[in-house]
Amino acid sequence: MDPDRQLVERTLAGEMQAFEELVERHEAVVFRVAARVVGRETAEDVAQDTFLRAFHRLDRFRSEGSFRSWLLQIAHNTALNALARRVPVPVGGAEEVDAVDATPGPTRGPVTALEEGERRERLELKLRELTDEHRTVLVLRDLEGLPYEEIAEVTGSPLGSVKGRLHRARNELIEIMRRNSYDWELPE
Repeated sequence: MDPDRQLVERTLAGEMQAFEELVERHEAVVFRVAARVVGRETAEDVAQDTFLRAFHRLDRFRSEGSFRSWLLQIAHNTALNALARRVPVPVGGAEEVDAVDATPGPTRGPVTALEEGERRERLELKLRELTDEHRTVLVLRDLEGLPYEEIAEVTGSPLGSVKGRLHRARNELIEIMRRNSYDWELPE
């Protein structure tokens, strides 16, 4: 049996430690997805709201799907709701998003680390220019590596729509990058 399903069953039986384990297993991916949809400054609130909603709706989880897909669907909807409620503000801080999923690697020189950080920052700014739908499928597929079927489940869209949006999102991002190929704007 899937370990997530076992944890869900234990949570529904009243074992709160089981839900804490679910949160620990999935908090990084929920935060990353939220941060790339709403920005780092709001991502923690969205992630907390996602887990709170999941806890209160846990009895509605259908075991035939994966818990991660169900949880990311809640995160996706929560992030879109947060976007709809706020006034647009400039976004920055991509290095903080990357710090969550950074894994220790070979030691890099300071120049290389600075260049990589600047590239990540510019890419994050370019991603913010995409529409919400396009940014969501691009983040879920190309940055999080979810399969198309799971993205369709998360977004509540048909598989063909997911593939079409992803194709348009990639083309839109390519066009944004071409327009701004020499964009050396530094963070404030």
